[in-house]
Amino acid sequence: MLADTKKILEKARKNNYAVGHFNINNLETLQGIVQAANNLKAPVIIATSEGAIGYAGINFLYELSRTASELSQVPVALHLDHGKDLQVIRQAIQLGYSSVMIDASHEPFEKNIRLTKTIVQLAHRQGISAEAELGTIGGAEDSVSAKNIIYTDPEKAQEFVARTGCDFLAVAIGTSHGAYKFKGQAGLNMELLKQIRQRTKVPLVLHGASGVPPEIVRQAEKYGADLMGVKGVPDSQIKLAVKNGINKINIDTDLRIAFDAAVRKVLYEQPKDFDSRHLLGPARELITKVAEKKIKIFGSEGKA
Repeated sequence: MLADTKKILEKARKNNYAVGHFNINNLETLQGIVQAANNLKAPVIIATSEGAIGYAGINFLYELSRTASELSQVPVALHLDHGKDLQVIRQAIQLGYSSVMIDASHEPFEKNIRLTKTIVQLAHRQGISAEAELGTIGGAEDSVSAKNIIYTDPEKAQEFVARTGCDFLAVAIGTSHGAYKFKGQAGLNMELLKQIRQRTKVPLVLHGASGVPPEIVRQAEKYGADLMGVKGVPDSQIKLAVKNGINKINIDTDLRIAFDAAVRKVLYEQPKDFDSRHLLGPARELITKVAEKKIKIFGSEGKA
């Protein structure tokens, strides 16, 4: 049985740590993430974007995640990431996802409230929690993109949560989607985060938080990848964000780069090997290592 995202995150908020939200597209990525969570006795949130659903199918991803949860020794929740298509959101709710995100952050404030409230009520009727977003983060990943960062206003965040009834809120404090996050020095607005935390009583979510580990990038580039200019959020900034009120951290880019780096290495070193298990097994193992590192940084190790 899938775990309850709201319970996982409320516990994290009460005890001041964050839980990893890891996006999946296939079996190997899912297995690698859940293995990491079990190794470190940490709760984990598996997430599917609308792009992943378009690639693999929502029923397929749901059943894989449900099975992983049933076989796991730690809480495993399933979340719909960046839901913009109302039909997909409804389908996730009907299937029995642990939680869904309605992303109307690109809309004017009042319309964002109306759309969010509609989905919150629909989800709550089925016993499912809902995430919303106020403000926008930059960059592009999957089907989500924004040219500029619009920082979350603390006063509006307080009003937004009160009027929509959302269970957790994604905030914009300086992160960006994708691997090309920053042109200059990376920096998150911790003072703004503190103000938002003081005015809201729900778990806060950080999107666009991948660190783009240099050692993984170097491996990918060694075997043919062109990743010039990639830059992520430093671990020190993530730890500060957790200290100042972030309880759910979304990771996708780091997993993609790790998967790519591992597959490239096998293809380069074993050009005659065409066994998919030999190609994808190392990718699964590297996903586990990356996820373990993130879990430790978030402070959720041993919190299952």
